[in-house]
Amino acid sequence: MTASPEAQNPVEGETLDTPAAENGAAPGDPVAVRKRPRPGERRVQILQTLALMLEQPGAERVTTAALAARLEVSEAALYRHFASKAQMFEGLIEFIETSIFTLVNQIVEREPSGASQAQKIATVVLQFGERNPGMTRVMVGDALVFEHERLTARMGQFFDRVESQLRQSLRQAAEAAGSATPTVDAQALASALTALLVGRLQRYARSGFKRLPTEHLEPALQRLAS
Repeated sequence: MTASPEAQNPVEGETLDTPAAENGAAPGDPVAVRKRPRPGERRVQILQTLALMLEQPGAERVTTAALAARLEVSEAALYRHFASKAQMFEGLIEFIETSIFTLVNQIVEREPSGASQAQKIATVVLQFGERNPGMTRVMVGDALVFEHERLTARMGQFFDRVESQLRQSLRQAAEAAGSATPTVDAQALASALTALLVGRLQRYARSGFKRLPTEHLEPALQRLAS
């Protein structure tokens, strides 16, 4: 799972220990003992594996049995770290929220132009989805269809929050351009931009991750947000 080129992925690099027998150890060789994961490490492994499984074709629904099998643990072991499957998805959503809004806040702090803020925020959201295909299925709700409705509601709130920030940035841009109706202009453009983000992420997921969400993005954003 990757937030951005600049943001180091807190999940990348975590790997499951493999038994020596599976690594081709010869009879009589010292058997490597599988190390017990450090506190929190197994939780990270579970979320990482769930995200990777969501990248596979037809993997909109991942069962806890399949997840446990991939991790080579029992389902009971999963529930020692998460009270429910819904809580696992909440862990993924929290990663999405933290990764993207950390970057959004940096953009707002560093970029004085409202129009540039809006373009960069839109780019960050789509780049995150492009680099984290499994997360894209969560963002557009495909992976949440059979899960608890609160998960879908939380992803809806995520995009509401994105739209709210776009609206603030675009209102600033409209005021700078001398618009007589900056609030109305900002609301209309923020709504259109958010719909563009959701649509491109949906297309990416439903094309089997072939149609990149950042395809021809710059000219599209210049037309919408400039």
